[in-house]
Amino acid sequence: MFAFAIVAVVLLFFLISKGYIGYMPPIEELENPKDKFATEIYSADLKVLGNYHQSQGNRVYVDYQDISPNLVNALIATEDVRFYEHSGIDFRALARAIFKRLFVGGSAGGGSTITQQLAKQLYSPEAGNQIERLFQKPIEWVIALKLERFYTKKEIIKMYLNKFDFLYNAVGIQSASSVYFSTTPDKLKVEEAAMLVGMLKNPALYNPVRRPERTQGRRNVVLSQMEKAGYITEAECDSLSQIPISLKFSKADHKEGLAPYFREKLRIMLTAKEPKRSAYRGWQKQQYVDDSIAWATNPLYGWCEKNRKPDGSKYNIYTDGLKIYTTIDSRMQKYAEEAVDEHMNGYLQPEFFKELRSKKNAPFSEDVTPEEIASMLDRSMKQSDRYRAMKKAGYSEKEIKKSFKTPCDMQVYTLKGVVDTTMTPMDSIRHYKSFLHTGFMAVNSKNGHVKAYVGDVNFKHFQYDMASFGRRQVGSTIKPFLYTLAMEEGFTPCDLAPNVQPYIVDKYTGEVWAPRNSSNKRVGENVTLRWGLATSNNWISAWLMSQLSPEGLVTLMHSFGIRNHLDPVMALCLGPAEVSVEEMVTAYTAFSNGGIRVDPIYVTRIEDNFGNVISTFTPQMNEVISQQAYYKILSLLQDVVNTGTGVRIRYKYGITAPMGGKTGTTNNNSDGWFMAFTPELAAGVWVGGEDRSIHFDRMAVGQGASMALPIYGLFMQKVYADTELGYSQDLDFEIPEEFSDLCREKDKEVVSTQTPFSEIEQNVSEDDVMEGMFD
Repeated sequence: MFAFAIVAVVLLFFLISKGYIGYMPPIEELENPKDKFATEIYSADLKVLGNYHQSQGNRVYVDYQDISPNLVNALIATEDVRFYEHSGIDFRALARAIFKRLFVGGSAGGGSTITQQLAKQLYSPEAGNQIERLFQKPIEWVIALKLERFYTKKEIIKMYLNKFDFLYNAVGIQSASSVYFSTTPDKLKVEEAAMLVGMLKNPALYNPVRRPERTQGRRNVVLSQMEKAGYITEAECDSLSQIPISLKFSKADHKEGLAPYFREKLRIMLTAKEPKRSAYRGWQKQQYVDDSIAWATNPLYGWCEKNRKPDGSKYNIYTDGLKIYTTIDSRMQKYAEEAVDEHMNGYLQPEFFKELRSKKNAPFSEDVTPEEIASMLDRSMKQSDRYRAMKKAGYSEKEIKKSFKTPCDMQVYTLKGVVDTTMTPMDSIRHYKSFLHTGFMAVNSKNGHVKAYVGDVNFKHFQYDMASFGRRQVGSTIKPFLYTLAMEEGFTPCDLAPNVQPYIVDKYTGEVWAPRNSSNKRVGENVTLRWGLATSNNWISAWLMSQLSPEGLVTLMHSFGIRNHLDPVMALCLGPAEVSVEEMVTAYTAFSNGGIRVDPIYVTRIEDNFGNVISTFTPQMNEVISQQAYYKILSLLQDVVNTGTGVRIRYKYGITAPMGGKTGTTNNNSDGWFMAFTPELAAGVWVGGEDRSIHFDRMAVGQGASMALPIYGLFMQKVYADTELGYSQDLDFEIPEEFSDLCREKDKEVVSTQTPFSEIEQNVSEDDVMEGMFD
């Protein structure tokens, strides 16, 4: 009988090893387990910005040398004290476990080695009951023996710690160290390592967030095991056991952390598919054009589709453990997010709420009709998740609308955080529409590296990216393109223009165009083009447009990187075109970089899970301004900041660095812009409501210099204050002497060298005038 039992056991393990009983992974898989690791995103200064992972877990690979010895010692002392002595199965521990199970009763714990636990993690599905689990054990023993043949002890420890699920989307020791202690595995203290090892027994039972006292007790057991194994002294064990559980808990959530809008934009770009016209709706024609251009010219766009792994399969950012090195500077990104929060949440939004209190149609403007308001609310209702869910569930339109008018308990975002309240879903739509939005981007104009990127005020509650995907009217920030065209056509900053309201018949529309000004300074005088741009004078821009051609302006703007369709009409010079912050910043790099436009670069290189560089990215540059024209327009744009509409950068924020820029405000203060550049950086800010009818009524608060400029001012204050970044206020543009002070002393001359408005039709009536003021 004894011999029969021995033969039966040997036969059992032979059949298991050959795969006749249970699942036995092939040798190839044992040698190369199919690990699924999250992709990590690094900033230019090598800080982890976040990662892309599967919904099942945020697992980031870490090598053995990057694991603290405290963690390894705690693991071995607690889980497998003879780890370095056995070959996968600890027969002494196994015999003890069997004896306890048969003769003592209760838990028989302590029989599984680290290698057996790894085998369970890798290849054993969740057991439905004790009997099923009992049959899994022999299979895990055989797999453990094979793992010991293929891997060193260090590799087994590394694989085990990389695989374990520590709850809260923290899969693997790298994520666990970050989630619970905001650190890395190599920096774990003894008590921190002991707590994490204690969780291995049962992470739900020893959850430090929900059960800190029980977790501390389990941690102290681990410390006692470490003292028993000789890894720490008795005095150290006693001292460490007195320390309470102290967490720096931050749940792994892609909506939290630094640069969430940037990370989401990057994810969309990496995973983009080749554009097919059939996949886009009729109103998405421009999006199809944008995506097609990006697919053809940008190697980062659709990277996963365009690149292949050695086995020929496509890369997967959620499972391949890639390392993506971006151009974002974590410090500058932090300063940008702080600047947005300080201005938007600290000042501008409270001011807007004050103004809304006096509006009966809040948050909409008083000039919007009830029918228009109803239409906008109905459109927002149909775009909501609640509407889609009810529609999918089969509710009628009448039932859905009734639901949206019925009060219910909900949580809503406020400036003080998320609060519980009761309101109708339709009122919640009005509530969220009352928030102003913003987009900000800063680029190194020499190499195109995007240094800071903010898509809105709060990613968790407003996920639409207003830096790249939102397009709004640009107002007077378009004027530098007009003046650049003029400089290319032979005009100079000294040329004079009549500061009178023009009445121009637009040959492209057949209508009479008579723009208005927001200022009555020097009306009737002949003024220089320098003065016209510095004061953002609409009449001078209109006169200049009449001397040039709208088609020429459209062509020039496209060369600057503006992708959207532009109508070649006279009014284009005042900014009705809808453009994104990203496009505008790209265009303004030319003003900072000697007339050379630099397309933004978001990533410098991508590495695989083993550290091999598989892709690198370099900037694309195009000369869009001739040298002679560049020096003339640069001089003009510097005056905007030094003496014109952007002067509060100087007197309010105390920034002395040489820079140029332009403010912009659209009809009724619907959009506020500020574009600026230094010899090293180009940046842009937009601020406005979700709909154009949501805006400040007061020009003092609603203009671009009040809504958008402060974000840039606060950001640059912080950047220049951080000397480690290397940006200096002493660095100047290189301008030849003949262009540096061109005609600044001639602004008050009244001698005209141009014939003003020779083609004005004198018989135009006021009723025929198309009135529109874009700034």
